[in-house]
Amino acid sequence: MQIGPYKLSNQLVLAPMAGVTDRPFRQLCKRLGAGMAVSEMVSSNSLLWGSEKTKRRANHDGETDPRSVQIMGAEPKLMAEAARYNADNGAQIIDINMGCPAKKVCNVAAGSALLQDEGLVGKILDAVVGAVDIPVTLKIRTGWDTEHRNGVRIGHIAESAGIQALAVHGRTRACAYRGNAEYDTIAAIKAAIGIPVIANGDITTPERAKMVLDYTQADAVMIGRAAQGRPWIFREIDHYLQTGEKLPEPTLAEVRGILLEHLDNLYAFYGEYAGVRIARKHISWYSKGQRHGAAFRQAVNKVETIEEQLQITKDFFDKLVLRQGNKLGFSWSVSVQGKALLAANGRRPLQEEQRSHGR
Repeated sequence: MQIGPYKLSNQLVLAPMAGVTDRPFRQLCKRLGAGMAVSEMVSSNSLLWGSEKTKRRANHDGETDPRSVQIMGAEPKLMAEAARYNADNGAQIIDINMGCPAKKVCNVAAGSALLQDEGLVGKILDAVVGAVDIPVTLKIRTGWDTEHRNGVRIGHIAESAGIQALAVHGRTRACAYRGNAEYDTIAAIKAAIGIPVIANGDITTPERAKMVLDYTQADAVMIGRAAQGRPWIFREIDHYLQTGEKLPEPTLAEVRGILLEHLDNLYAFYGEYAGVRIARKHISWYSKGQRHGAAFRQAVNKVETIEEQLQITKDFFDKLVLRQGNKLGFSWSVSVQGKALLAANGRRPLQEEQRSHGR
């Protein structure tokens, strides 16, 4: 798929997700097979551009091309200024958010709330496309609610404005993430316009990715929540699309290596205080479904230093790797080294806390 001068290596795109698709996660997903990864959304409010949070969201140091930044807002002039700001700071593609269903976004008439006002959609797209000399893409939902699926009309507006690719989530704003994504509207949009269309929503397996591509005739698929704790899903889908064969699941040793690499990059990017806290959700996703995972998450979510978090995480995954190798069961508790680190920082392992409270 081609977006302006950028030819993607495959048909797989990492969806922008607030609090998730930071630079460490984008780089990891690209390394594991994503053809493009879109950043967390950046507000069009220029008062926020100097904040550390926004600076980190706009940080693309060492990131492979193309570098796509998503912007969010409801005022054409402010959106144009945000596009110029991000283009000047390294963005190679500007993506406009008209797909987020979150109340705090829709309450300020941004995100998918804009789908109610097709005239304003056109003004925003015209302003942003006219403000920069790099490609502009758009992410939408199929409509405002199931009675007002206006995705085809939005697609025509986008194409007329010069949008160079359109990503469509197969739910309406009112649906949020409830129910199942529907792909009929995406297929209708693809049939109606000439720019690349990217299908999004409930794409969780290689088989589903192929089915959605075949059914909608979309140019690519966008993967969001299915990549959380499973960034290797991109190589699995890419291999299946290329060969029709499924790759074996990664071994626990490989999962351990990917997780530890991810943690190291989070710590380097955010520093200890924020890095440890942001890492917690990723550790939770990687450990989901593993035996004794709940006890492990309770323990690791209590620690506040890199050293403690790494030690407890290594202990847990080392046990999992050993169990997979010898096919034996195992029990898990914080290791001697982990207990020593907790004690040095004035904390006790979860098991001792539970005993002290009679649980």
